[in-house]
Amino acid sequence: MDDILLRSRTGAVAEMRLNRPASGNALSLELIGRLRQTMDELATDDGIHVIVIASEGHVFSAGHDLKEINRARTGPDGGRAFFERAMEACADMMQALVRCPKPVIASVQGVATAAGCQLVASCDLAVASTAAGFATPGVNIGLFCSTPMVALSRNVGRKPAMEMLLTGETISAERARTLGLVNRVVDPDRLAAATAELAGQIAAKSPATLKIGKEAFYRQLEMPLGEAYAHTASVMVENLLERDSREGIEAFIAKRAPVWQPLQEAAGTNTK
Repeated sequence: MDDILLRSRTGAVAEMRLNRPASGNALSLELIGRLRQTMDELATDDGIHVIVIASEGHVFSAGHDLKEINRARTGPDGGRAFFERAMEACADMMQALVRCPKPVIASVQGVATAAGCQLVASCDLAVASTAAGFATPGVNIGLFCSTPMVALSRNVGRKPAMEMLLTGETISAERARTLGLVNRVVDPDRLAAATAELAGQIAAKSPATLKIGKEAFYRQLEMPLGEAYAHTASVMVENLLERDSREGIEAFIAKRAPVWQPLQEAAGTNTK
């Protein structure tokens, strides 16, 4: 049997590739667990600066594995224990993407529905093929996409999010870009190259600075305006005291390329 999650690396960019094409790359409990485990491993790998999530086949991800869910209904509790475990594991994995100190990019070649759409929305950035589509169609089968709603509503406006959730209709990649769900839309034959270009551009930055910035971005989103400014001002002070900030500014003034410190080495260090 093929591995359900393929892993590769090009320089400082790691790729996790969903590999259940026959099932539309459905997020089985096993695949969710593998994604979480691999995320944890990559998060502590100093050689990795950026992570890409991609898929085999024509579908990016059809969401939760409905066949697996239906099998669980035969249990004495009607599937409750499995449903609770699956939803908890999925929510934990999605939050791990946000908490990961490395930027995570979704490379979307096909349709991303329900928890598959949630996966795209949970990544920091997304590059989509013109052949991609996005939907939260649970309402069509009597299962409202409540957990995908969390990530979706934090990426697009309220009314577009509600329209997707209430109608279950699929939106195009270009519409998704307009709404803010994806960053870039390219021809299918350009997807891999465009994703690699974006990942490479980010991977060239200081990994310590990327970690600081990503963490601050998500924290300030949850704060009132005044608290957000106070928090980010404090973050900038600490950032200015970091070795890579000094190195970057000195390199800019000297018109040379900066030499960044590995992330683990940089943790807790400053220029004082």
